[in-house]
Amino acid sequence: MANLMDYLDWRGDLTFLQAPFNEVDNLILAELAFADLRGIVPGVGEGEGVALRDAAARYFADGRDKVLESSVLVPELIPSMLEKMCASVRFGSLILNCYEEHLDEVRAEQFAAITVELPKRSAYLSFRGTDDTLVGWKEDFDMALLDTVPSQLRAADYTKRAARRYKGWKLYLGGHSKGGNLAVYSAVNCGKAVQNRLIAVYNNDGPGFRETLVSREEHRRVADRIFTILPKSSVVGLLMEHEEDLIVVDSTQVGVMQHDGFSWCVRGPEFARMDDLTGVETNDKALKEWVNSLDQEQREKFTNALFEVLSASGAATLAEMRSQGTKSAAAILKAMVGLDKETRAALNYAIGVLFIKSGAQSLLDDWKRESRRRRKEREERKENRGE
Repeated sequence: MANLMDYLDWRGDLTFLQAPFNEVDNLILAELAFADLRGIVPGVGEGEGVALRDAAARYFADGRDKVLESSVLVPELIPSMLEKMCASVRFGSLILNCYEEHLDEVRAEQFAAITVELPKRSAYLSFRGTDDTLVGWKEDFDMALLDTVPSQLRAADYTKRAARRYKGWKLYLGGHSKGGNLAVYSAVNCGKAVQNRLIAVYNNDGPGFRETLVSREEHRRVADRIFTILPKSSVVGLLMEHEEDLIVVDSTQVGVMQHDGFSWCVRGPEFARMDDLTGVETNDKALKEWVNSLDQEQREKFTNALFEVLSASGAATLAEMRSQGTKSAAAILKAMVGLDKETRAALNYAIGVLFIKSGAQSLLDDWKRESRRRRKEREERKENRGE
């Protein structure tokens, strides 16, 4: 079955005037936000934009594409996608502007966004999803446990500033994974004047929200323009509440690996739809029930404890944790010594979820091996003491 890369081959010779913007174009521009374009594309209000093919030439000349080769989470096909976009009539001459990126370990904030200028005075504001950093993952857990996280506030502010930069233009908002959540949050909190300019808001397998947001009048004003697109075995996109209808698409991957947008099946100008929603509706039920069982204080204490434990490895990214192998797993388990049984059980569960959702199977395997080794050592010590 065809995917994003095939789509670029098929429709790359068609301009947006010949073939209107569609949901597959949306995902391509959402994935574009993962490219590191710092110092290449100007920030909001910092000047005129740069043609995509020129920005990509500097990106490859600097060797920035090599960073993704070691990433656990960010799709390694993004540089190849960028090459195909450059070679296409459809994307190559599009103007990129308003690049912004922030990483704040103290506030647990990971944020990046870029604006793509489209024909007929329209623009797509693309929000980056979770990257490889532990800071980014802490914010993801906070997103499931708290009403608001820093990147959501920054995304709404970015949308307002970009909207002023493109005064009178029609706007699309979108992102993949956490980026999809940021797009929806921004649409709800950008103000009525900007909301009136929104054409569509795309949440590509991103988590939903606590009920406090989906019940607001500001959300109802844009709900009919929010499109949540999920693969058939979605995990990430089913976290929390969605008011809008879901678009369920086929994928060439299995299980949690369907979160990878490059695995989504494309048929012409749209994704291949699925009719059976059974697996989608029941997936990740245990995680939802566990999150909902915690009160606010428990949620905050838990997320802080979780990432204090993860930070014990000394790694800043999942890729670094993977490269450390069992050393990283041993440091994490050591940091959990002294915690009460209930907290340890919750942390074990959450760390497993983190590694599974990131597709970091080797991390999960190391974690399980080290856990088994330590359990065996404890049992042997008990036997030696005659207990």
